[in-house]
Amino acid sequence: MFSFLKILLAVVLGFTGSFASQPNVILIVTDDQGYGDMSCHGNPYLNTPNIDRLHDEGISLDDYHVDPYCTPTRAALMTGKYSVRVGAWAVTEGRQLLNAKEATMADVFAASGYRTGMFGKWHLGDPYPYAPRYRGFHDTVHHLAGGVDEIGNPVGNDYFSDTYYRNGVPEKFRGYCTDVFFDETLRFIRKGEATGFEQPFFVYLPLNAMHGPLTVDPSYSDPFLAKGLSDPRSKFFGMVQNFDENLGRLLQSLNQWGIDENTVVIFMGDNGTGGGVDSRTMEGYNAGMRGKKGSTYEGGHRVACFARWPGTLDSGGTVEELTAHLDWLPTLIDLCGLEKPSDVAFDGRSIESLLHGKSSNWRERKLFVDRQADQLEMWNPSVEPEQKYPGRVVLTERWRLVNGELYDILDDPSQKADLARQNPKVIESLSAAYKKHFEDVADHGGRFTPFIIGAPEENPTRFTTRDWHHTDGGVIWKMSLVEDDSLFVNGFWALDTHAEGRYEFRISRYPRDMEKPMGAIEARIKVGDTSESINIEPEETYTKFKLDLKEGPTILQTWLTDEQTKNVRGAYYVEVKRLDR
Repeated sequence: MFSFLKILLAVVLGFTGSFASQPNVILIVTDDQGYGDMSCHGNPYLNTPNIDRLHDEGISLDDYHVDPYCTPTRAALMTGKYSVRVGAWAVTEGRQLLNAKEATMADVFAASGYRTGMFGKWHLGDPYPYAPRYRGFHDTVHHLAGGVDEIGNPVGNDYFSDTYYRNGVPEKFRGYCTDVFFDETLRFIRKGEATGFEQPFFVYLPLNAMHGPLTVDPSYSDPFLAKGLSDPRSKFFGMVQNFDENLGRLLQSLNQWGIDENTVVIFMGDNGTGGGVDSRTMEGYNAGMRGKKGSTYEGGHRVACFARWPGTLDSGGTVEELTAHLDWLPTLIDLCGLEKPSDVAFDGRSIESLLHGKSSNWRERKLFVDRQADQLEMWNPSVEPEQKYPGRVVLTERWRLVNGELYDILDDPSQKADLARQNPKVIESLSAAYKKHFEDVADHGGRFTPFIIGAPEENPTRFTTRDWHHTDGGVIWKMSLVEDDSLFVNGFWALDTHAEGRYEFRISRYPRDMEKPMGAIEARIKVGDTSESINIEPEETYTKFKLDLKEGPTILQTWLTDEQTKNVRGAYYVEVKRLDR
């Protein structure tokens, strides 16, 4: 009925696409910026007038929670579901791939006639079918992997004048990363000016700042150095100031274009602060919360979240109820009148009524936060349930059950007094709720989310050591580790062969844009039950194998025998190409 009415109204009014009554939406996610990393929440070092403006002119979600790390938060935000359920619950090891069957927030907006754009850090998979250009976004500029400088990206990216990917094509950009991603956001929005912004737009702006490496133009960090703060802290705060300046530029542009009153701007962090508070010098600020990024204590997952819609949402309003990143997709469906995807059951709940100050029918709830880990045991039926569980917290309006510890968050917001012994029935109830939750989401999450090889949409497919499931040592995610001759690690990749045929595997220790001798005398590859090995010269920079593969899931692993030590490491870079017979 909703679709019919939209189409009928479009015909009557002579429009194509969506309607002016539907608001534009800009969803901004900063990286590693915690609840206390802004002046409106009491930070004594920072002055963030534009973040504060969003707080003062919008609705503040004061008990708002995400995951303790970046990929899980992004996966839950994009789908309205728990990250384990959708397969993207860690930052590496193939656990960062968002299940291709899941409808994303961009899919929902696009299906409802919106222009959609994504600019910044995706971190939910780089090749087909996981990259943002395959997930509902019409216009994308982003870096790969989990950080601008991490492997998988062009060598030499350092936040200044880097190479990013415009709709999958590498392009050199001038300027600082945050400036670039805001520039691209403004370019995308400005496209609608010629038609009077008749077609609504959705922008997802997930920035890589304030993620390390901590670097920013000295004009932003020097004022903090002058105050006596450490160099890392000064750069971290300088990155916040640069973001705040760009946010002001965006808000000013919306006003100049006359669309600020028809644009919802949502701002949030992706996990707890990466800065934290130095336990020795007490430098830093975390709003009195315990823990920081990566922690299941409050400081690891409670973040700032503001929603501004001038003239529609009250200025300075507050939502005190327990809310989460899972809630935004069902909320925006209601708030913007979007078509809900069929056969989708969200874990989140629409908070539209709370944003409008109506909480009389709001039911208390339990939320669950998992601390990422690569646990193959999760899907092993012989493993005891307690051994399967990751670090975790169960949240209610009053309680936080943190790995068996219990805190009354209303009386003890800094989580200093463990009340587990005094409240055995609460422990029993919340533990049972977590067990039920875990069995539910793990059952749907699947053992592996595979890389697709041989698909016509993208051939060859590329992946790296950061994507493997480690068997010896761990994963490698920085260039300095790739170059470490003393490091011998290995792992396997989960693949799904799109079509039966002959495939070429190009394996190397170094990327194409930094080719160096592998220093290996033997290379071996195993795909499913097929294994081959060849002798190679230490000076060779890569080697290739050609194998016949059947359609369907399989496992890939490689081995390079070092000339000097005879130790074995895996190939850090792999390209798989389906060949024409």
